[in-house]
Amino acid sequence: MVIGIHTRNSGKRVETHRVVVTGGAGFMGSWLVDELVEMGHSVTSVDNLLGGHIGNVNKDCEFVKGDLRKFDLANGIAKRADVIFHLAAYAAEGQSLFSPIAINDINITPMNNLLVAAVNHGVSRFVFTSSMAVYGKQKPPFSERMPRKPVDPYGIGKTYCEAILEAFSETYDFEFVIIRPHNVYGPRQNIADPYRNVLGIWMNRIMRGRPPMIYGDGEQIRAFSYIEDVAPVLAKAGFSQKAANQIINVGSKEKVSINEACQLLLRATGSKAKPIYESERPGEVRYAWCNGEKSIHLLGYRTRFTLAKGMKRMWSWAKEVGPKEPTYTLPLEIKKKAPRAWLDKMM
Repeated sequence: MVIGIHTRNSGKRVETHRVVVTGGAGFMGSWLVDELVEMGHSVTSVDNLLGGHIGNVNKDCEFVKGDLRKFDLANGIAKRADVIFHLAAYAAEGQSLFSPIAINDINITPMNNLLVAAVNHGVSRFVFTSSMAVYGKQKPPFSERMPRKPVDPYGIGKTYCEAILEAFSETYDFEFVIIRPHNVYGPRQNIADPYRNVLGIWMNRIMRGRPPMIYGDGEQIRAFSYIEDVAPVLAKAGFSQKAANQIINVGSKEKVSINEACQLLLRATGSKAKPIYESERPGEVRYAWCNGEKSIHLLGYRTRFTLAKGMKRMWSWAKEVGPKEPTYTLPLEIKKKAPRAWLDKMM
């Protein structure tokens, strides 16, 4: 539903929509809300604040605190939307092997609730933020044409969410977009979380006087993507006709090993610490990066921030917020083979 015309400073006429962003107080979600508000859309941000922070909430959006595992909440917010961006999730791939019940309850139940509500209230487009975890251990660069072959509960849950979204779209005739971002980092990331987001974990450890910790030999390969490159593309996915009913990888082409990333961080922070090495984490995918050509052609993605540049900006932000005591939000349901650092919380 188009609700008006917004004239930006450029004078360009822009159609505006009623938009709901789930996970809108979280890292990626809050940056997305900022983009959508700037575009002139009427935005409702929803978050249970499990991993998000009220300080991330844009003052020009409507904020609803609540848990989307409750159908009444999902149903209520779907009434307000013609476009839903669903980012609410507990994005802890490595931890999912040790906390599968809690993580997939958080990730799957809200998807079911939102989709039912979206169909019943005539939502025109549903944008789902998925994960590279759906590719599993296939040979990179991962292409959207590859089959889904997840190897952990988190990836399996994301695979389910993608598949049910596609099935509902075909059955009930609404548009979807599936975005698969890879290794997004930047300001507002929850650096207190000891289970996920390696750059944030390292920064917090350095500020707390502890060296960065690397699992395995550090030769795992990743492509880290800065949030200010990703958020505008994610916003466009809600409205671009080129993107309708597409699965799209989004992220940087700059590949680095975990060892290289750690050295870049040590230089950015000026730390003299030497990384410590722990046993490799069970189930970790060793090589993971994507082919992002579709995001370039369909959504105009471009990498403006190298890892070194983005890391410096994130470090400046991290110093402002200061060190955080690690917050073990979800308990380990399985402790067998769990990383030593997760069991010994003093490491």
